[in-house]
Amino acid sequence: MGIRKLGYVGLNVTDVDAWTSLLGHTLGIGVTTEKFGTDEVALAELDVFKYRVALHPSTEDGPRELGWIVDTPSELDRLTRRLTDAGFTVRDGSPEETRLRGATMLRWFTDPVGYRVELAVGETKARTSVARPDGTSPGATGLGHFVLASPKLDELRELYESVLEFKLTDYRAPGLYFFRCNTAHHSIALARAEAPSIHHLEFEYDSLDDVGRAYDRAKANGAPVSISLGQHMNDKAISFYVQNPSGFHLEIGCGGIEVGDDWVPHDFGVPDVWGHHHTSANPFASPTS
Repeated sequence: MGIRKLGYVGLNVTDVDAWTSLLGHTLGIGVTTEKFGTDEVALAELDVFKYRVALHPSTEDGPRELGWIVDTPSELDRLTRRLTDAGFTVRDGSPEETRLRGATMLRWFTDPVGYRVELAVGETKARTSVARPDGTSPGATGLGHFVLASPKLDELRELYESVLEFKLTDYRAPGLYFFRCNTAHHSIALARAEAPSIHHLEFEYDSLDDVGRAYDRAKANGAPVSISLGQHMNDKAISFYVQNPSGFHLEIGCGGIEVGDDWVPHDFGVPDVWGHHHTSANPFASPTS
């Protein structure tokens, strides 16, 4: 009960066209648009639900909202009380925001970094199947996780672990922690860094073949592959990363493990089984305390 999964991410972006080109031509992800206020918002279709990533035209690039799906209205009320008791101010989303999310209820608060975190009840199925650009089906199947780096690691751990009831899966001492809200290995990872940022957002693909084909398209299209194909040590996912037009990474992966209640959190030691060679310095090669 409580938070069931990562539902969606909203981004302010300065170049929507570059984003939609990367998503469609390289990653095989369809994009629709919807009116929101005075803007046309681009919505990335990763599965049968309305959207998983919303691209809002802006003069600056950065996170707009991080959305979690909550099981029931009563669980939303319970989490609201926990957040309020912990000192967070929880507000209702506007009717227009709730409609865009495809939710029936929407509340939000500001996390210790300053990001807007949303709790939504309900999802809207917008299609019976997902249209893909030619040669890319089945391709992407969902939104997996994101990694949030910040100087306020301790405060974020307190929020997600103690208030929102995420479970610690594993870590690399002393400054990188992976948390789950369902059986997936992790839905969020938290890392210590000098400045707050989203390090990467992960798109889940149906198979290794789909990941490999996306990797070939990225190479052929000149997309900036920032981390080469490889396998992570902790969740065993096979993936590669591209730098998106907003400057952070998108991870394209498959095969992440699931864990149960009997899982024991541990330090997994080294980041990768093989591959995942970085084109620039890896900020998590030796996590800082």
